[in-house]
Amino acid sequence: MSATAPETTIYSGHPSWRSMLDFHLAGLFGALAGGAIARLASGNWGYAVAAFAAILAISLLIGLIRRISTTYTITDRRLHIRRGILSRTEQHTTIDRVQNVETHQTLFERVLRIGTVNFDTAATDDSDFAFVGIASPKVVVAAVDRAQQLTSRADPLDPAG
Repeated sequence: MSATAPETTIYSGHPSWRSMLDFHLAGLFGALAGGAIARLASGNWGYAVAAFAAILAISLLIGLIRRISTTYTITDRRLHIRRGILSRTEQHTTIDRVQNVETHQTLFERVLRIGTVNFDTAATDDSDFAFVGIASPKVVVAAVDRAQQLTSRADPLDPAG
């Protein structure tokens, strides 16, 4: 495989909206509180409904931006995590450096069908490389397995290939 060959994307996704359920519930309760305060302060239901709607809309917009500003990608050569819009953090590791893949789901996450996929890499121990809040973590694990199989077939010096 040459260094200029294009990479094939095997998986690309964002955290599930279900992984941000706590944020959305906090926004809903904040909107309720804002509506109640507006009603008590003004005595007008119109202001209360407007305050509730405005706070809820802002909360949903912030949640959407937080969700879409994180992208997880698996290609036939690497794992990639990109976070942020204005300031950006990116993490990369090559598929051949992935030594272990572990999924973690709490009971609540299992009910919501979300989870975290942790990757142990050949990097230092303080390297935290994880896809957090993923819908169907088994799909991500299968995508990594597929990428590793593609990499081992492409490397003629690999004894496993």
